[in-house]
Amino acid sequence: MNNKQFYSLADVGRLLGISRIAVYQKVKKGEIEAMRVGRSWVVPAKALDYVLGRTLKDKDKREIDAAVKRVVGEFGDVLEKLGKE
Repeated sequence: MNNKQFYSLADVGRLLGISRIAVYQKVKKGEIEAMRVGRSWVVPAKALDYVLGRTLKDKDKREIDAAVKRVVGEFGDVLEKLGKE
């Protein structure tokens, strides 16, 4: 889509391949960040990037870093041997 600051629920639905109602349900569950403008809902472009997997939130980055450190700590020697093969 073009460089908008906000997207309608219908636009988001088209991008995700789901209905507008399904997007609305995800908004109500807190799975998609949105705000009300009058009687309508809009999704900020920044939130849409997260939903589409283009960006990660800081919390997600910290979880990934912790998981990598844990794996390297537990399996570092195995990973090193696999790297040599």
